Amino acid sequence: MPARPPAPRRPSGAGRPGRPAWLASPKVLRTEVLAGLVVALALIPEAISFSIIAGVDPRVGLFASFTMAVSIAFLGGRPAMISAATGAVALVIAPLVREHGLDHLIAAVILAGVFQVVLGLLGVARLMRFVPRSVMVGFVNALAILIFTSQLPYLRDVPWAVYAMVAIGIAIMVFLPRLTTVVPAPLIAIAVLTVAVVGTGLVVPDVGDEGALPETLPTLLLPDVPLTYETLRIIAPYAFAVALVGLMESLMTAKLVDDITDTRSNKTREAWGQGGANIITGFFGGMGGCAMIGQTMINVKVSGARTRLSTFLAGVFLLILVVGLGDVVAIIPMAALVAVMIMVSVGTFDWHSVRPSTLRRMPKSETAVMVSTVVVVVATHNLAIGVVVGVLVAALLFARRVAHLVDVTGELEQDGRVRRYRVEGALFFASSNDLIYQFDYANDPSEVVIDLSAAHVWDASTVASLDAITTKYAAKGKHAEIVGLNEASAERYERLAGHLGAGH
Repeated sequence: MPARPPAPRRPSGAGRPGRPAWLASPKVLRTEVLAGLVVALALIPEAISFSIIAGVDPRVGLFASFTMAVSIAFLGGRPAMISAATGAVALVIAPLVREHGLDHLIAAVILAGVFQVVLGLLGVARLMRFVPRSVMVGFVNALAILIFTSQLPYLRDVPWAVYAMVAIGIAIMVFLPRLTTVVPAPLIAIAVLTVAVVGTGLVVPDVGDEGALPETLPTLLLPDVPLTYETLRIIAPYAFAVALVGLMESLMTAKLVDDITDTRSNKTREAWGQGGANIITGFFGGMGGCAMIGQTMINVKVSGARTRLSTFLAGVFLLILVVGLGDVVAIIPMAALVAVMIMVSVGTFDWHSVRPSTLRRMPKSETAVMVSTVVVVVATHNLAIGVVVGVLVAALLFARRVAHLVDVTGELEQDGRVRRYRVEGALFFASSNDLIYQFDYANDPSEVVIDLSAAHVWDASTVASLDAITTKYAAKGKHAEIVGLNEASAERYERLAGHLGAGH
């Protein structure tokens, strides 16, 4: 009887199938817990700042960050990604708050969540395949620039000690990992600088200066708005905008984390999960949100987290810190958090993409797409708009490039009685518009064969051009025959030929 082959070995630290990795490995558990703590500390000033942008009490942003993080830990499709209150959502809803108040904001957040669930179930996540790499690179680089520039207000009109503290914090995060990675360097930097400020009595801006921290837990509530068509008319445009912006940022961030961790996420689940998290957040009085790219980079790239536990704990620690330990959190110097975010921006930027050697090698169209994405994002402070513009620029440049790949050659056959044209390339609206000018209608013989065996008919514009070509030959008493169509092209041609009007 042959010996039974040995069972395959599980990766080190892995537990039983379906068992979370952090339960099987104390090292993984420590990494996830400390990552969640670092992210929670970084979330506090961001959530307060975004609340100010939206025109609401800081508690609204802090509670939103708590409910979004905890909810998405269970509902989301990308483990270790952080969702919370974001600047993009704050910018969208600010006019609604200013004109109609907090209750309309909460109703809009709930409706935005419903929109996201519907869009997720309809498969909107599959549209991510149409986002080219150059747009992703531009997205990442623009994000890094926005993270860095968002820290500049904390470096203006401040005591000289702030600059020294930022430099010390950066130095800790650069050099400490060379000695040990047991505790995340950002957490050490925050702790060291906080102790230094308390010990020396330095007066520098701290977290408490950003706004009042909540003293109670969030509670369930219903928005006090009339359930009428007028209310729907007011909140629907804002809700739809929040849904689109949130989905785009979340799906782009999920793709970025996929690349960093070399794993795949469930984008469809992430889409409807974001919707579910926003619905929950709305019913707890939060301002809504989506994936936070900066905090996600802290969690995944800086701290090394890989599971849902870090996301869940980021939300839990945030609530504990602001409600239970608000007095302690309030004394954390902003310089410490600025240093963390500067390091995040440096680590996020794709420096390889701007090296002279890379730019020389890269096609100019790819560089143009990247630059246009960066410029629009930085100018509008809206990652979603920048991505849309980048995709449109990429599509236009691609269409222009492919349009020039169509080749038409002709030769006489059968003693000059038949002219055969061979068309090669992809025929669609950009390339087929010039196709009509590639034939010698006046001097060709009475029989013309147009061979499309090396081409593909993609749209009605091409069929209209082919109709125009045969019509022009017919007007001169000549017969043009189209041959060599593949199955898909033949089906499209037979269905549309002669039915597009006036041979155009």
